[in-house]
Amino acid sequence: MNPALTLATARRILTQLRHDPRTVVMLIVVPSLLMVLLRYVLNSPLMFNRTAPALLGVFPFLIMFLITSITTLRERTTTTLERLMTMPAGKLDLLFGYALAFGLLAVVQVALAAGISLAWLDLDIQGSLWLLLLIAVLDALLGMALGLFVSAFARTEFQAVQFMPVFVLPQILLCGLFAARDSMGWVLHWLSNVMPLSYAVEALSRVTGTSTVDGTLIRDLVIVACCALLALVLGAATLHRRTP
Repeated sequence: MNPALTLATARRILTQLRHDPRTVVMLIVVPSLLMVLLRYVLNSPLMFNRTAPALLGVFPFLIMFLITSITTLRERTTTTLERLMTMPAGKLDLLFGYALAFGLLAVVQVALAAGISLAWLDLDIQGSLWLLLLIAVLDALLGMALGLFVSAFARTEFQAVQFMPVFVLPQILLCGLFAARDSMGWVLHWLSNVMPLSYAVEALSRVTGTSTVDGTLIRDLVIVACCALLALVLGAATLHRRTP
């Protein structure tokens, strides 16, 4: 990897997004609006404190998956990525450049949603605020990495959206948000154990419920980070270099 080429790719993506304010608003503002909507739909501080921590990870995961898969697919279908592959930049330089650009947006996205939830919506957490932000950002990066990966298998933006029921919705349903994972049947419990969002939601629940940083929390963080990295590496494998 060449850090200069990675930074150049990230700068190009951020410059493009600056000229697309609707996408930027969706990336940064929508998760916060959804948290506000959730608070007033539940209309109960107790219920909000039970549900909001997990959704601080689920909402960025979902939105980053959608935006990244469509944005990357657009660059694939317009041959922008193919033209870039004729340059000295390596596959990982390109994909980690995308990851850096969207990762910076994820930090802003999660910080805003968490800040509004804590300061305005009365979200109460027992653990470290910085650890909460770290887990939520890892969730967003996981969604981004999966979006980069699945963009290789779509031919149109509509097809990219169609991958959401395959890669995103099962994780949301089985992550423990709607029902405790231990109460699921053995097949569903096994599926839940192989889905990275389950570990992200578990980590968020632990941070909000206790100030103790134990081995299970560290394990959850490592699993989510490794899954995001694996998705990026698999995404790099889908790029094919062309000779100029």
